Amino acid sequence: MLVSVYGSSVFGVEANLITIEVNIGKGIGYHLVGLPDNAIKESNYRIAAALNNIGYKLPGKKITINMAPADERKEGSAYDLPLAVGILAASSQIQAPQIERYIIMGELALDGGIRPIKGALPIAIQALKDGFKGFILPLENAMEAATVKDLIVYGVTNLKEVISFFEGKTNLTPTEVDTRAEFQKQLKTNEFDFSDVKGQETIKRCMEIAAAGGHNIILIGPPGAGKTMLAKRLPSILPPMSLEEALENTKIHSVVGKVKNQGLISVRPFRSPHHTISDVALVGGGTYPQPGEISLAHNGVLFLDELPEFKRGALEVMRQPLEDREVTIARAKFTVTYPASFMLVASMNPSPSGYFNDPHSKIGPSALEMQRYMGKISGPLLDRIDLHIEVEPVPFEQLADRKPAESSGAIRERVTAARAQQAERFKNTPKTHYNAQMTTRQIRTYCQLESDSSNLLKQAMERLSLSARAYDRILKVARTIADLEGESQIGTTQIAEAIQYRSLDREGWMG
Repeated sequence: MLVSVYGSSVFGVEANLITIEVNIGKGIGYHLVGLPDNAIKESNYRIAAALNNIGYKLPGKKITINMAPADERKEGSAYDLPLAVGILAASSQIQAPQIERYIIMGELALDGGIRPIKGALPIAIQALKDGFKGFILPLENAMEAATVKDLIVYGVTNLKEVISFFEGKTNLTPTEVDTRAEFQKQLKTNEFDFSDVKGQETIKRCMEIAAAGGHNIILIGPPGAGKTMLAKRLPSILPPMSLEEALENTKIHSVVGKVKNQGLISVRPFRSPHHTISDVALVGGGTYPQPGEISLAHNGVLFLDELPEFKRGALEVMRQPLEDREVTIARAKFTVTYPASFMLVASMNPSPSGYFNDPHSKIGPSALEMQRYMGKISGPLLDRIDLHIEVEPVPFEQLADRKPAESSGAIRERVTAARAQQAERFKNTPKTHYNAQMTTRQIRTYCQLESDSSNLLKQAMERLSLSARAYDRILKVARTIADLEGESQIGTTQIAEAIQYRSLDREGWMG
């Protein structure tokens, strides 16, 4: 008897329909074809034990299973459940007339329990597009999948529940999620707040500009100056995520199995990988490609503490994603693209000792040491960072001051207002949402300068020997400063402030 069951494979952050054809005929054997990986090939052992432990059996006949399309590689243990149901239906151990109306996915335990899977959200989205009535999957993934409207989602804990449901003996309770209510519920106050930061008003201003325009920023200062503390508070002043952004982030986290027992991820991510991270872990890839840290930081913040300590190769592969806001991983037989629109926040000591340009320190590096240290970060990578700001230790008087500092909520209101202006400005350009994403043509349109401002920028370019990319960065930052101040025209004040946030372009840093 031939039976078709439907599952799904995840490719990048999208899903593809997989048809599982199970045929049972004369003879003895178990043949699984359609480019399955080792985890799928081993499924017959899990299925046999699970069926035996719930009172069923693997039929002693010739079982042929084809996973179509046959030329697309399948991976993972999530096909255990559809394979088991297909075998039971094809061997007439159960009657399941509705089986073809559902996508079925789940990993089987030997006692018939069902374990969670990866990629439930993209699978649910694709199931709705393909016209399926519902999605049967592990209970831990049910809320995640149920964020897709108009698709019936059944969360199950064991194989017996699925069998009883298809035979009409019991009814499963659909998992329902009010997406907007769930979204609002998760909009919580960040545990880190700028009200905890004493002094550092210039740095706070710079980070407000970075948040308002989505600009990349690097903090340069000696150990203990507060670089990490400031970076951790940046997400608290970013605008709340939109529903579209929350769905994008949830899909990315779903394919790596980081969404369980919850609906949408609506808090902006803050990723802080260690400096020993590999190229693949940072940007994504592998034999079976997975998103890297830059994609997990999509719509949020990627914090690279002690930037020169990262392997140069890992930093260099980040250059293109910083420009394109996505990362493309190419292999001989396929290409996969992951979104990677994140704010890069980096920190570094000003020298190997950490006390370069510190008037209170007698420890000073030689010119050669400075060249080696700064040489760990390429010029093209620094050019992609809009804001360079020096962080100095806070004086005791400011540390002891009991006057409360401005809260993240107050700063976020100004940031959100500036982002609203940018949303209106770029409403007809789908790929541009804020100033940091402006193309060269858009910069020429929205960052026009009067003669005084243009002359000031020209002098800075010549004196600091800035690249053409740095020129564009200054204009983008100046546009953001004007937005924060409610100005339609960029003036000399905004240009002057934007220029001062290019610390690493000044003379003296290379010894």
